Amino acid sequence: MYTFVSHGLAVLLAGLAASLQAAPFTPASDGEVVQRLPARADAATRRERAALARAPDQWRLAVSVARAAIERARREGDPRELGAAQAALAPWWNQREAPAPVRLLRATIRQSQHDFEGALADLDELALDTRQLPEIQAQAGLIRTAVLQVTGRWAEAQAACRALQAPHLAVLGAALRVPAAVCEAELHSLTGQPRDAAVLLEALARSAGGDRWLALVRAELAQRLGDHRAAGALFAAATAQADDIYALAAHADWLLDRGQPREALTLLARGAADADALLLRRAIALRRVGDPQASAAASELQARFAAARLRGESLHAREEGRWALDVQGDPGAALALARENWRRQKEPADAVLLWRAAHAAGQAAVAAEALRHWAADPARIDVRLAAPSAKQVLS
Repeated sequence: MYTFVSHGLAVLLAGLAASLQAAPFTPASDGEVVQRLPARADAATRRERAALARAPDQWRLAVSVARAAIERARREGDPRELGAAQAALAPWWNQREAPAPVRLLRATIRQSQHDFEGALADLDELALDTRQLPEIQAQAGLIRTAVLQVTGRWAEAQAACRALQAPHLAVLGAALRVPAAVCEAELHSLTGQPRDAAVLLEALARSAGGDRWLALVRAELAQRLGDHRAAGALFAAATAQADDIYALAAHADWLLDRGQPREALTLLARGAADADALLLRRAIALRRVGDPQASAAASELQARFAAARLRGESLHAREEGRWALDVQGDPGAALALARENWRRQKEPADAVLLWRAAHAAGQAAVAAEALRHWAADPARIDVRLAAPSAKQVLS
C-alpha cells in the first residue's frame, strides 16, 4: 500500500556536514542567515496563509491550507510542508471533538510521522461513524487500511478493506471502488496469494485505463514475484511523469536490484534533487558506479540523519538502515536500524532490509525469527526473501 513517509515536522538541516561528530553550528546572532529556503508556495497559497494568519480560528480555511501543504510534501518530499500543515491545524490539534475534516488531516499528518496509534485514534472513529459524509468516511477508511497494513495487522486491514464496500458508500462510485479493490488485492498478495492478487490487479487495470498509481502497485507486486519483464514495463508507466517521489524511489530500487545504477541515476535526475528518498538512492547508485560525488551525497545524508537524531526523531530507520548497508558498508549498524524499523512497520521493503542486513551481518537467524511471525513463508510473499546470494546481500 502506498504510504508516503514523512521525516518529522521540524526543518531538516541542509548542506554538507564534514562528519557526524562535527559540533552543531550556532549562529553568532539572531540576524545571521543560516539557510535560504526556496519559495515553494504559489501566490494563491501565500494569500490563503495570510488570510489564515488574520483569522486562525477559521477551520475551513485551515483545512484548505493544511491540505495544500500535505500535497506539496508528497509531491516534493519536503517535510517542512508537514510542519506547515500541522501549524495550520494548531488550534484543533489536541481537540477530541475537532471538525471531521480537521481530524482526517490530523490523522494523515500523524501517520506520516509514524505515529500510527495516534492516527488510528482519529481514523477508527471517522471510518466507523456512518453519520459522517461518505467522502470523509471513505478517505478515513482508506488511510486506516494503509496504517493497519503497514503495521502488519493484516486481519484488521482486511476487515477495514471490506468495510469500504458498504452499500452506503457505493454513491462514491469508481473513486472508492478502484482503491478498495486494490486494497483487497494487496492484502491477498501479503497473505500468501500474490499470483491471485496479480490477476485481480490486471483485470482492474484493463477497466481503469492508464492509472499510474495502479501501475506502481502492479510493478511492486511483479518485483516481489520476480517477474522482472512486467515490473520494468510497469515501473516505466508509473514514472512516466516525474512528480511522484515514492514512484521514482521504487523504480530506482528496482533498477539498483537489477544491477543498473547508471539507469537509476538517469531516472533520479528527473526528480526533486533535495528529497531524502531520492538522495539516498542517488548515493547508492553513485557508490556503485565509483563516482567521486558519492562521498558528498553520503555526507549530506549523514548530516540529515544526525540532525534528525538531535531533534529526538527516529523516523528514518529504514532509510538510515539502507544508508548504513549500501552506502557505508556497515552491516552491524544496518541490522540494528532494520530491527528498530521492523518494530514500527512491516512492509515488504522493511522485510527485505531486515533480511539483507541480517545476512550481511552473519546473523541470518535474527531475520528468520522476525519474519516467521510476519508470514509462514516470507519467500511466498516476496522472492527477495528466499535464500539470498552474496550479490543480493552485499550489493
